[in-house]
Amino acid sequence: MSCGAAERGPEPPAFQRHPEAIAPRLAHGYGLRRELRDLEFGRLAGTVYLDHAGATLFPQSQLTNFTKDLMENVYGNPHSQNITSKLTHDTVEQVRYRILSHFHTTPEDYTVIFTSGSTAALRLVAEAFPWVSRTPENSGSHFCYLTDNHTSVVGMREVASALNVTSTPVKPEDMWSLEERGAGACDPDCQLPHLFCYPAQSNFSGTRYPLAWIEEVKSGRKSPVSVAGRWFVLLDAASYVSTSPLDLSAHQPDFVPISFYKIFGLPTGLGALLVSKRVAPLLRKGYFGGGTAAAYLAGEDFYIPRPSVAERFEDGTISFLDIIALKHGFDALEHLTGGMENIQRHTFALAQYTHSALSSLCYPNGAPVVRIYSDSEFSSPDVQGPIINFNVLDDRGSIIGYSQVDKMASLFNIHLRTGCFCNLGACQRHLGLSDEMVKKHFQAGHVCGDDVDIIDGRPTGSVRVSFGYMSTLEDAQAFLGFIRAMCLRSSGDQSVPQASTDDAGALSSESDCHSPPEDACTDATVCNDSCPAANTVDLDMSLSKASSIQQTLPEEAAGIPNGDLGAHVVTNIYLYPIKSCAAFEVTKWPVGSKGLLYDRNWMVVNHNGICLSQKQEPRLCLIQPVINLQRKTMVIKAKGMEPIEVPLEEDSKRMQICQSRVCADRVNTYDCGENVSRWLSKFFGRPCHLIKQSPDFQRNARKTPEKGKSPGTAATLSLVNEAQYLLVNTSSVLELQQQLNASDEHRKEVPFSVKDLVSRFRANIITKGARAFEEEEWDEVSVGSLRFQVLGPCHRCQMICIDQQTGQRNQDVFQKLSESRGRKVNFGVYLMHASLDISSPCFLSVGSEVLPVLKERGVS
Repeated sequence: MSCGAAERGPEPPAFQRHPEAIAPRLAHGYGLRRELRDLEFGRLAGTVYLDHAGATLFPQSQLTNFTKDLMENVYGNPHSQNITSKLTHDTVEQVRYRILSHFHTTPEDYTVIFTSGSTAALRLVAEAFPWVSRTPENSGSHFCYLTDNHTSVVGMREVASALNVTSTPVKPEDMWSLEERGAGACDPDCQLPHLFCYPAQSNFSGTRYPLAWIEEVKSGRKSPVSVAGRWFVLLDAASYVSTSPLDLSAHQPDFVPISFYKIFGLPTGLGALLVSKRVAPLLRKGYFGGGTAAAYLAGEDFYIPRPSVAERFEDGTISFLDIIALKHGFDALEHLTGGMENIQRHTFALAQYTHSALSSLCYPNGAPVVRIYSDSEFSSPDVQGPIINFNVLDDRGSIIGYSQVDKMASLFNIHLRTGCFCNLGACQRHLGLSDEMVKKHFQAGHVCGDDVDIIDGRPTGSVRVSFGYMSTLEDAQAFLGFIRAMCLRSSGDQSVPQASTDDAGALSSESDCHSPPEDACTDATVCNDSCPAANTVDLDMSLSKASSIQQTLPEEAAGIPNGDLGAHVVTNIYLYPIKSCAAFEVTKWPVGSKGLLYDRNWMVVNHNGICLSQKQEPRLCLIQPVINLQRKTMVIKAKGMEPIEVPLEEDSKRMQICQSRVCADRVNTYDCGENVSRWLSKFFGRPCHLIKQSPDFQRNARKTPEKGKSPGTAATLSLVNEAQYLLVNTSSVLELQQQLNASDEHRKEVPFSVKDLVSRFRANIITKGARAFEEEEWDEVSVGSLRFQVLGPCHRCQMICIDQQTGQRNQDVFQKLSESRGRKVNFGVYLMHASLDISSPCFLSVGSEVLPVLKERGVS
């Protein structure tokens, strides 16, 4: 991608030109877009959803009409003969016909076999295709697949391999070159069956491959490999048909797998395999289940399959209620959009506009802001779907990891997709990753779906945005505004429209286990009417005296982070009794086997038992827990609520154990009762419960010391995400504070205070007396009589953008930290006990001397 010199200030041509140019195309067939969004997708208010290639969204009317249908009719098992079963059978058959009509074909040409999704449909083909095994006398069948295929297609080779069938990956460029040079027709007398699979649309880049390949391969004019035989074609249409019409009267593949949630949003877990009638008699069945047998014997090898292809392959009772939901999906789609042709025009116009604007973005030095991975110039929906795949670059041309882009997007309430999208072949081809690199990345710990985005300076994946029929021009502009704000704001570029966000509702696209724990620190200021701040309490003090003592952070030391550092000591100690709630500040506190006593022993869960964090519910920071060890109680406070008391320990005979998850770990917990549940539910306005980790449950830490260092005894954890402790160095906070307050956007705003920043990082231990970020060089550290191993830096997520006094978001903290720390967004270090003798009381105290050991340098 080339990019000319960029001047600051003016909008790029795409921003000036395209809204008027594409407006007629966006409105065509849809009526008033704003009304459609408001009425049918009101839940998207404040949200920019750009992962329609992953799953599109269902409209309100579809759900309402489906629910009404179920409330008014009785649908029985279609295998029975009663009236309700007959209703189900007839409705399902009508939906089969509706599906074939949608794809412009008839029951005379194709059969619909319902499956649990396109993946199950692909597996069905792999297991039922009439493969001929390779022998010394016969080369056997060949299974060929385009490398730009979904994992589920590539996985078919395992079935083929088990049958001694040759599998051959085919590169897209090889298929294109075949078209250029032509290919002679194969021997018409040879009937050896071969199968070629390719996608109508790449789910990675949106590239649309020619539907003409279907007939060219079947006729032998184009052969993926030079072998004699009869070629069959599987067209993976799951991604394509979500936004485009597929005419099976004009193009007739032998197999077409689809997933309906890609088209309608619901139901999930339902797909189909469309099978050409010419190939159906050749399919082989190796298993029969309920409903597929015309006759069989239990005591003898006697089985007669049903004559209908669908009945023969639909083992067991089909998902008949989900199939009935499809009827309402078709109705809603046609009523709201006018048909797939309109959807194709609309979504392509949005993608074309966004691609043009994104391509034009440059840094002031002329360097491009993004690198787009595409095989087309977005000239036509015939060659390109509504998918844009890219990586964001810095002004030196280095790739910014997709994980960081994803975290930043969450701050703008923009939902996109990152990684390799279950299409490693396309990922390798576009990102230039060799087979050896992929294997090396796996050996380095990278697996599909994680957030390890850069290894040895090379990206492991990319960012994808995709549009659906309910997407709007405002969605596209909000996304472009986010990219400009993320990359160009620090260069003095003008602001652009941003997606609005709800203060209490921006959901993260990542789970807690892929982000730093909320194990980072809270404000220690005196409590005021707007926020219950962290109280300071000594072990010997009563609850009534606790709030009168406050440990304050050394604001006066905020001159030069690495100037006169003074003694290296602990200045503040925080624990967070309830996960993601406000800090409880102490001057001296007992240490247990899992960390500070009662640190993150409780958590708030929703009605489904799912842990809530500030990423989903920022107002958690306004809940203030106060522990009184003498009375063995925890008092929970919040503005506008009467305080409520919870015992620190429950009678083990009365506890009812339930299971929850923390960072993908299953943990045993118990519910703290209906009283506190009602209290929390009233505060948040939705059903919530308070649960506590079971005292006899042990959860081991996954984080271990670096290679070559003995881990010793496995560290045990409370409900923290990663490690027993998190330490933050005040000098590091001061350096970040200076960078934030010096930036343009804060010259006219209230500057960030040290207290505010420290509170956002939710650490257990705050120290002073070390250089900024010196803590990342530590191997071990002693604090008073306690010795800890340093497990590495804490990788931050968007939680640091939440003001712990108000629950309001401000993405500047994350963005500035990302810019200043080389896009890694590390802050603070994890600690675990190097050794701990809990036979005698151990305490962590403010004022304790801190003695670090540097990595490979000896004692500091």
